[in-house]
Amino acid sequence: MGPYPVFIVKKWQFRNAQAGSAPAHWAAKLGISPLLLNILWARGFSSCEQIDTYLSGRLASLAPPNIWPQIPDVAEAIVRELRAGKKMAVWGDYDVDGITATTLVLDVLDEHGFHISHHLPDRMKEGYGLNIESLRILASEGVQTVLTVDCGIGDYETVAAARELGLTIIVSDHHMPPEDLPPAAGIVNPRMGAPKSWPSTNLAGVGVAFFLMAAVNSLLAPHTGKRYKMDNALDIVALGTLADVMTLDAQNRILVRAGLEKLSRPVRPGLVALKHLSGMDITADMNSVHAVFRLAPRINAAGRMGHPELALRLLRSRDNSMALTLAQQLDECNTKRKTEEERIHKEARQQAQELLEKRNYSGLVLYGPDWHPGIVGIVASRIVEEFNRPAFVLCDDNASIKGSGRSLPGFDLHGALGKCASCLLGFGGHTMAAGVRLQKNMLQDFRNIFSDMASASLGVEPLPQTLLLECELGFANARDCQFLHELDLMQPFGTGNEEPVFVSRPLLLKGRSYLGKTRQHVRLDLQEMDSGIELHAKAWRRAEEFPPSLVGQQIRIAYTPRLNNWQGIPDIDLDIKDWRIDRTGRI
Repeated sequence: MGPYPVFIVKKWQFRNAQAGSAPAHWAAKLGISPLLLNILWARGFSSCEQIDTYLSGRLASLAPPNIWPQIPDVAEAIVRELRAGKKMAVWGDYDVDGITATTLVLDVLDEHGFHISHHLPDRMKEGYGLNIESLRILASEGVQTVLTVDCGIGDYETVAAARELGLTIIVSDHHMPPEDLPPAAGIVNPRMGAPKSWPSTNLAGVGVAFFLMAAVNSLLAPHTGKRYKMDNALDIVALGTLADVMTLDAQNRILVRAGLEKLSRPVRPGLVALKHLSGMDITADMNSVHAVFRLAPRINAAGRMGHPELALRLLRSRDNSMALTLAQQLDECNTKRKTEEERIHKEARQQAQELLEKRNYSGLVLYGPDWHPGIVGIVASRIVEEFNRPAFVLCDDNASIKGSGRSLPGFDLHGALGKCASCLLGFGGHTMAAGVRLQKNMLQDFRNIFSDMASASLGVEPLPQTLLLECELGFANARDCQFLHELDLMQPFGTGNEEPVFVSRPLLLKGRSYLGKTRQHVRLDLQEMDSGIELHAKAWRRAEEFPPSLVGQQIRIAYTPRLNNWQGIPDIDLDIKDWRIDRTGRI
């Protein structure tokens, strides 16, 4: 037996949110298996009522708009402006969250007969957030009121300048608020005020827009005699929430779950076309993985490689033929994005390795003058995943440098940037994702200070990634269709409600073969040692970890079992998350 590449860096740990075990009779009361009950108990569910609410995910459990702080007052302000005949525009963002939020506002107000204008900034020319040049253009076109979605909370100076132009600015956003709030006529942001007063502090920009426009919808109905059916917006609310990687707390999970049901039977011509072009049957059931990896990248590609207006037109299209044409254009943008992403990732990865050979940076700051500003955020995510360090990926932007960063659990990226402010021209974002701008001569200073911040928080050596496991799951359960259907009750999966991962019993690796043309992925033929049951598993982007010489060895895998339907034929799919040689029979 020869040596094998050492790729395993994760620490395997079973979930154990509370001691003891769930009362056995709960399973019958809830109509679920004891195995699913134990999984939920280990995740911290401590009552039948909690579990029932979680598994059912009813829309009736959503908090009504009138109990959300700030929303009633800001909704009344919007309605006053509209009923006074003020010309209004909605200002969004160039990512999925901002585009879906803009679509939602336009759809709701259209239903009531208010056909307002909109502005989505060009990523390359304008960058993120409000800018006074485009606000001047809106003012010259007669716009008097601007409602922001997914932006605006950090634009103090621009909002102040807009007031000088006579514009009324109303801000709806979900990014971290600065100490000095913009002098807007109204602000809605779930990260402001006492967290306990908000039903959720984790709403995406489109989530904030959903509850705000639900309140506006109710206020307008007595005057217009019309009412937009807010359920119709749940498809795009789910897309924006998942694409922005928001925590799936109780409110978000209900929104996303209902939205995925809408996406499974889409009504919007644009989403029908996009689903088709992503390789899915238009009536196929949608889950969060499909939304994040098939639909969202194509919508995002408009803002990354072209102009977000293309994606907005797709989502608002009512013509099937036009929707298909727009979806094809987005698909072409996405193809270009993938090519550029691979180039930038290869260069960024090499730069990271070279930097780490010189110094053990706890946080990485990577820079390429010609890297595409629409791609750097995606590459930053891949760098974090590979090197297990928070990372920024930067590129040139005229006389300065700008870019995006991604973090690890336990490291507040936005908070760290506040301590790096001396070498930055500006920054903004979340705990886990942020954007920065700096002068070129401050690059090394930022690299050093950011690494020091990461070191102080995470330690000099990167902590091993922890892979949370539900329990040991034998192949008899992994191929049990009834149990796999039960796991689907836990959907949607995402941050805060991760897809279950199990550890196998000892397995014999009987064979391996490549998947796809790139030879990056492998399919494994696995036999459980004690039962003799054989199943196939897939390891994505892990071909190097499973060389042909590993065949015939005994291993254990951390995996997620799924029930797929290929052309109507049910198939068990095991997705490998990690693995290790099994020498002791224990993990």
